[in-house]
Amino acid sequence: MPEAEAGRYDDGCLSSAQWRGSELGRSFDQHVLPCVHSRSLEEVQAGEVLATEGTGLSSVELRDVLAATFPSTSSSVFALEELSEPEPELEEELLRRLLLAHAAPADPASARLAKIIARRAMRMDHLWRDLGLSNRAELSRLLARHFPALAAGNTENMKWKKYFYRKLCEAEGFSSCTAPSCGECHDFESCFGPEEVESRLSPTTNVG
Repeated sequence: MPEAEAGRYDDGCLSSAQWRGSELGRSFDQHVLPCVHSRSLEEVQAGEVLATEGTGLSSVELRDVLAATFPSTSSSVFALEELSEPEPELEEELLRRLLLAHAAPADPASARLAKIIARRAMRMDHLWRDLGLSNRAELSRLLARHFPALAAGNTENMKWKKYFYRKLCEAEGFSSCTAPSCGECHDFESCFGPEEVESRLSPTTNVG
């Protein structure tokens, strides 16, 4: 894709500093969705996935979201003519249900975001990076906005994927850690360590 055309997708995905200056003029969702689709587009152009596979959305949902997010985008950029209908694996489906169970009332965007977040959580990097966001704070804001009860339960600021899986384990009656307290757990840094310093290309499973 030409550089000038590629820049079109970055226009809606603002840095944290830029967001503060534009907050009054646009909703937070209008910042998040271009970030997500720009990240997914990288995978589409690399031949790794189809656009529906990258987002977890159905072809109809994806076309609707793209039309609202990138109204001037040609379908060929996202290879929309090649779409398949994504079928979530059990792990992804459980996470999607967890998010939907905690969605904000009367929030139609939550269903699509639940699919997107659940699909991107299957990637190996930190979730905020795999959503194309600027930092973890933006992910926290997104979850607080659309899944407030779930986000509010993360009182100890766990990494978000670690927190999601702990909630899933609790729902199934399992403990996600055998240590009596987090302070005594050998994996403490895996759950609570910093997320800002690791490279996207660093091989690690301690992400969230």
